[in-house]
Amino acid sequence: MSELLVDFITSLDGCASGEGWPGFWGLEGPEYLAWLGEQPEVTYLMGANTYRLMSGFAAGEVPAGQDEFRPEEEASVDELTRASKVVFSSSLTEPLTWANSTLVRGDAVEAVRAMKSGGSGILSTIGSLSLCRSLLRAGLVDRFRVVMFPVITGATGAERIYDGYPDVALEMIGHRTFDGRIQLVEYEPRVLDHPPLGVPA
Repeated sequence: MSELLVDFITSLDGCASGEGWPGFWGLEGPEYLAWLGEQPEVTYLMGANTYRLMSGFAAGEVPAGQDEFRPEEEASVDELTRASKVVFSSSLTEPLTWANSTLVRGDAVEAVRAMKSGGSGILSTIGSLSLCRSLLRAGLVDRFRVVMFPVITGATGAERIYDGYPDVALEMIGHRTFDGRIQLVEYEPRVLDHPPLGVPA
């Protein structure tokens, strides 16, 4: 059975991006980049908006506000191009132009449920906030990982991650600090029907 990881890179205030900010908010360091390079092979899951954005980067479209990609950004996009990707969309058409991408038109939750039960290895989301929210609500997420960068994007932040989420209890299973400033926290999530009636012992 496959494991499903929801994986976010955020500002401290829970935004997935910020207008005018470079990738990783320009704050990635050698420890963090080395850790990224050590990650196991995964199959990435994404929706149409993330596919359009990331495939555009792979085709050479530079993010707004930048003249060119930084080496760290190029390496990240190259890694995504080599990886297996499953794209859930009713608006995209085949064939998908980004290498190693498969289009799924049906219900994403049911498709991922089938992928989990019939596969092995790790499935990991990338971006795709509404997809992540749907998979979490359905109880399919095994691990919830957040890497927080030390910025607050109160004026420029976009893509607020947790808007529209249910209440979720999180049991910490791992944490780490990279380069003295970047904080990783990893949890097992449990969606709640209502707030806890008592304080955990």
